[in-house]
Amino acid sequence: MRVSYVIRNLREDEVNIPIEWAREEGWNPGLHDGACHYQVDPSGWFCADYDGEVIGVGVATNYDETFCFGGFYIVKDNCRHHGIGWDICSAIFAHAGDRNFGVDGVYEMQDKYTEKMGLRFAYRNIRWQGVAAGIEQPDLISSQDVPFEELLAYDTAHFPVERRVFLEKWIHQPEATALVKLDKDEKISGYGVIRKCYEGYKIGPIFADTPDIANEIFEGLTAPIPGEVIFYDTPEPNTAAVRMAQERSMVEVFGTARMYTKMAPALPLNEIFGVTTFELG
Repeated sequence: MRVSYVIRNLREDEVNIPIEWAREEGWNPGLHDGACHYQVDPSGWFCADYDGEVIGVGVATNYDETFCFGGFYIVKDNCRHHGIGWDICSAIFAHAGDRNFGVDGVYEMQDKYTEKMGLRFAYRNIRWQGVAAGIEQPDLISSQDVPFEELLAYDTAHFPVERRVFLEKWIHQPEATALVKLDKDEKISGYGVIRKCYEGYKIGPIFADTPDIANEIFEGLTAPIPGEVIFYDTPEPNTAAVRMAQERSMVEVFGTARMYTKMAPALPLNEIFGVTTFELG
C-alpha cells in the first residue's frame, strides 16, 4: 500500500469528506464549516488517495505569511499504521513552511505531537454541552449592521493574525447567527457566533471585553433556539468562561490541547470566552 497511495490536494467537491469523517469521530463540526474554511487556503487541504479512494485527510490553513493552523487530521481505521498519517503530516508541514503552526490536538496524541512534530503545549480547551435557555438581549445587534472593517479589527485583536476571508464567510454562513455588542461610543466591545452542527448548535467564537458582555452575547445567541442542544468551547485559562458554562449546568464532554510549533501567540485569553473552532482555530 505504501508505494501505491499518493498525497494530493482535495478538490472543492471533496471538502465534505473530512467534515463527514470529523462527524464520525464525534467532533460534531458545523454543517457549513467546510465551505467557510476551504476558500481561505484551498491548497492546504490534503488527502491520501489510494487507487481513487480517499483514505486519509488533513488540513493546514495558511492565514498569512506568519501563521498556520491545522486540523481534520484523520486516517481511515483500516489504513492506519502504514505511514499514511505521517505522509499527510509531511505535506502539511511543507505547506506551512516556517510559519508558527497551531493545532487543537486530542489529549491522547499530545505526546506524539510533541515528539514527532515539535509542537509545544500552550493550554487546554474544554468543550461543554448543555441546553439552550437564553434570554433575548435587546442591546445586541446583528453583525450585518456593523461595518465589516470594524468587526475584522476586533476579531484580529483576538486571533493571531487577520482572517478576512474566513470571517466574512463565517458571519454569513447559513443556519447561523452573529451578534455584536457596542459600547456607549458605538465601538465594538464583543461579538459572537452560533451555528448549526450535525448535533445541535455550537457557539464560537465569543470575544468580549468583559465577562458581563460575554454572558450577554451567550444569552442572545441561544435565545432563539430554546431547548436545543448546544456546545461551547472555552480556553481553560479563562476562568470566567469556564464559570459561564458551569453556571448554566453545562457538562464537560471533550477537550483538546492547544499547541504551537513556536511560542504561543500573545492573545488576550481573558477576552476569549469561546473558541472559534477546534479544527482551524
